[in-house]
Amino acid sequence: MSKAINPFAYSDDNKRYHTYNYYLRGRFGKKVSKVSLNLGLSCPNRDGTKGRGGCIFCSGARSGEFGGDPCQSIESQFESVKSVLQGKWSACLYIAYFQAGTNTYADCGFLKENFERALNLPGVVGVSVATRCDCLDEQKADMLALLSEKTYLVVELGLQTVHDSTASLINRCHTFEDFLKGYEMLASRGINVCVHLIDGLPGEDREKMQESAKVVASLSPHAVKLHLLHVLKGTTLAQMYQSGGYTPLSMEEYVNIVCDQLEVLPSKTVIERITGDGAKSELLAPMWSTNKFAVMNAIDKEMARRDSFQGKDYKM
Repeated sequence: MSKAINPFAYSDDNKRYHTYNYYLRGRFGKKVSKVSLNLGLSCPNRDGTKGRGGCIFCSGARSGEFGGDPCQSIESQFESVKSVLQGKWSACLYIAYFQAGTNTYADCGFLKENFERALNLPGVVGVSVATRCDCLDEQKADMLALLSEKTYLVVELGLQTVHDSTASLINRCHTFEDFLKGYEMLASRGINVCVHLIDGLPGEDREKMQESAKVVASLSPHAVKLHLLHVLKGTTLAQMYQSGGYTPLSMEEYVNIVCDQLEVLPSKTVIERITGDGAKSELLAPMWSTNKFAVMNAIDKEMARRDSFQGKDYKM
């Protein structure tokens, strides 16, 4: 697409934001897919260390619905999940994605062994580790820094919101100050960090969600994930929704909020995700989210309608 039509520098199509696909193709020269792996790890706000039940939106699978079977070895999980991906992309490289649960919530030796086993799998060019800020320490950060010298490493830190009142409501069991400590522990070692934000959390309006994006923008992270809040069966959020205590965002609201957030995020920050996946068998609301392509297309159209792009209103 001509840049006269699309003014955004980090794009070779109609996207006016820095897509993960664009970044990975530029870095590795071909399609790269994530292979979701599962170490069977819990979380401190689930096992009683800091809280019980986990975040109000988290399913029993701990965000591992699309990942491997933790009863299997890393190698077996990788082959199983990869075989599904090969139905979409026959020739690509892979990022080993430790997604389910909190993937630094274990002994450092155990983590190092599994991360390095994943790195040695055929076609793997990177490792992605999803975790919480309060499950990092100096020893683990040093271990991750050594791993990042060997490969493209991204540590995904779930923030969800910068507002402590919301964090308390969703049973996050850590504060924004805690997040900043964990973020600095990684960033100071040169480790790529991807920050997660969730739009549509209970009690948050458009202004609060935008404030979260602005604060994260000030950190200039390597990447950001923007999630839509899903109501999944069996969660505390499902109880709130079914009792009338929670109303999900409409598609129009979500699209406008995301476009607002993209405008204030640095243009170099990679947008790993622009919406979220909820297992259809477990999803209660919002049902419009099951059509991911419609949501993504609506975001593209709104950015074009505004004649806008990621970073347009970014302030250092």
